[in-house]
Amino acid sequence: MVSTESTHPPRVTTPRPPPRRPSPVARVLVAAAEAIDRGIGWFRLPTPAGLAVLVGLRSRLRADNLFDTGPHPDGPLSPDEPPGSTNPRARTIDGTYNSLTDPRAGSVGCRFGRNVALEHTYPEDSDRILEPNPRRISRELLTRGQFQPATTLNLLAAAWIQFEVHDWVSHGDTDTEPWRVPVADRDPWPDPPMTILRTPTLSSPEPGGPPTYATRESHWWDASQIYGSTPKFAEALRTGKRGRLEVDELGLPPLDVEGLMDLSSTAANAWVGLALLHSLFMREHNAICERLARRYPDMDDDRLYDTARLVNSALLAKIHTIDWTPAIIAHPTTVAAMRANWFGVLGERIARRFGRISGNEVLCGIPGSTVEDHGVPYSLTEEFVAVYRMHPLIPDDFVVRSLADDSVVAEHTLPDLGIAHIRERLAETSMDALLYSFGRANPGALTLHNYPIHLQKLERPGHPVMDLATVDILRVRERGVPRYNEFRRQMRLAPAASFEKLTDNPVWARELAQVYRDVEDVDLMVGLYAEPKPPGFGFSDTAFRVFVLMASRRLSADRFFTTDFRPEVYTEAGMAWVRDNSMRSVLLRHFPTLAPALAGVANPFAPWRSVAPRHGTASRHSTAPRHSTASRRE
Repeated sequence: MVSTESTHPPRVTTPRPPPRRPSPVARVLVAAAEAIDRGIGWFRLPTPAGLAVLVGLRSRLRADNLFDTGPHPDGPLSPDEPPGSTNPRARTIDGTYNSLTDPRAGSVGCRFGRNVALEHTYPEDSDRILEPNPRRISRELLTRGQFQPATTLNLLAAAWIQFEVHDWVSHGDTDTEPWRVPVADRDPWPDPPMTILRTPTLSSPEPGGPPTYATRESHWWDASQIYGSTPKFAEALRTGKRGRLEVDELGLPPLDVEGLMDLSSTAANAWVGLALLHSLFMREHNAICERLARRYPDMDDDRLYDTARLVNSALLAKIHTIDWTPAIIAHPTTVAAMRANWFGVLGERIARRFGRISGNEVLCGIPGSTVEDHGVPYSLTEEFVAVYRMHPLIPDDFVVRSLADDSVVAEHTLPDLGIAHIRERLAETSMDALLYSFGRANPGALTLHNYPIHLQKLERPGHPVMDLATVDILRVRERGVPRYNEFRRQMRLAPAASFEKLTDNPVWARELAQVYRDVEDVDLMVGLYAEPKPPGFGFSDTAFRVFVLMASRRLSADRFFTTDFRPEVYTEAGMAWVRDNSMRSVLLRHFPTLAPALAGVANPFAPWRSVAPRHGTASRHSTAPRHSTASRRE
């Protein structure tokens, strides 16, 4: 049970912005949506009714689950136009001046916000934060025995979410007083105790308030994973001609540019899957530049670069909204909801024919609506980070297939695709063949007993060996995200009364009881992996509540997706590029050889077609040499 003693000072109550008074009709509709969801479940309703309930739930979450943790540590900036030569109609490298009323909102160095009341965000006390032992949880509840595939997805879906998370968030580490996780006598960990660096903290701006945490990346959807968050990296990546980015013969940033990456941050997590997407959207940036240069020959290098970055960022947001998300939560209601987020419930056909006919985001979608932060300065949240811990998506073993006949030409384990081997893999296998291989493979399911074995003994340049599953558990506790049951209460969901009520798997219920003893102690990530999922869902309904709120907020609070999502900023050609493209068209523009594999595939993040010849028309065995770097698991 939760300790009743605390070493914290008296806890502050959560400051709230002045409430916006909804109309009586709106209050009734929101209350009805919550009652229907509690009584029936949104996913059991017909799609129109389910959509209406989700709109009501989002309204409640916007009103009650956005909490500001304080101003930017570096102080305010003038709300006037950006200084110097900065273009107010372009994204800044550090994310400042996206909001013109609060220019530091969402920028590099800002504090992570919260989706639960601040009084519930204090880190756990020192006598509780390591209980139950995170390493024990890793070994007994998370370790992958037999690989459990997510059969409705392909491996690009796993790489994609890591690619996007690297755009949104990064905390960094501090070597001050690292955590020391005890290791059991029979645990094979090489150098006990396990040492884990702490998350750097900022003092609360309120006396007695919980600590806060700063981001090393901007929180805006600005493609900073491609363009960088520092002027030095951003400039090094540019050619200085026609707005283009430097891409070498392997499709990657040149080695001298890679040398500027901070390997103490998320860059150290790079692997072939990430490299494929980085290369694809660097190429896409250059293709956008070429289109703009042909249409607007008077544009200089800076204007081409700035505009192409806007367009590329918006296209990434569109792909995430209408391609990736409907693949991982493939319930008919959520598929419709994500398309409505972008196009509105009136749909894409009306948007294409008549343009935006209303300012209402429900009718016509969020892009092009009025910017709205719902009274809370924009940031991403610690709860958002917690529910996006999706490492089971990554397999331990990889197969490279021939794009000529689908035969296996290489086999690798995860370490063979890591940061130190990216160029080696791309030199021996063409990028289109690697993309095809990822399109043909399944990621792992987000469930217990499916955490990648190689991530439980992860080796990265300049870092100690780590068990990432142990780190995942500890990070959520350390940053004051409530455990599973309290998290559900904060989301206005019923807590699990017992382990048997938490999961529908009786074996898991017994295992949870052995590790936790009390259902109130179950960690958030463990509960999310254990609970039953709605039909078609790759992740839990509990996590989905944060998604309902923050997926829309990433769009609606961003000036460049709302008020300034218009031809005067993006240009007519830029707006058309966003309108007319998707993940499928991006793949086929740069790798047309993928067309047979994508033929008839409804979603490019779903499994692709095999290109193997049929009816014995040709041998299914490639003449290419087969090789393997697969290593024995320890």
